[in-house]
Amino acid sequence: MITKADKNATRRKRHARVRAKVSGTAARPRLNVFRSNKHIYAQLIDDVNGVTLASASTMDKEVNVESTGNLEAAVKVGELVAKRAVEKGVSEVVFDRGGYLYHGRIKALADAARENGLQF
Repeated sequence: MITKADKNATRRKRHARVRAKVSGTAARPRLNVFRSNKHIYAQLIDDVNGVTLASASTMDKEVNVESTGNLEAAVKVGELVAKRAVEKGVSEVVFDRGGYLYHGRIKALADAARENGLQF
């Protein structure tokens, strides 16, 4: 009997492969993205010290969107995380797509972060 693989388990395996190579520092933190059906989350992580420098999600009050699981919401989160990063003095990051395809909401978040001052 052949069972279909769990989509999230395969994504976590992809993410583990990427994380073996990608690491964030204080000078160049890792911009990590997590996507669920309802929300999208982004964090700037310094892996050397194990500290989250800045974060944003569709659950933040500054993100005023009607629906939180769409492209528009991802753009707002990208703008917000970039704004918070620039306030902390961070301009260069390493992008960690979290095992997701660079497409749709992930791409929209990344493009919005680039337009608002982050370089990766």
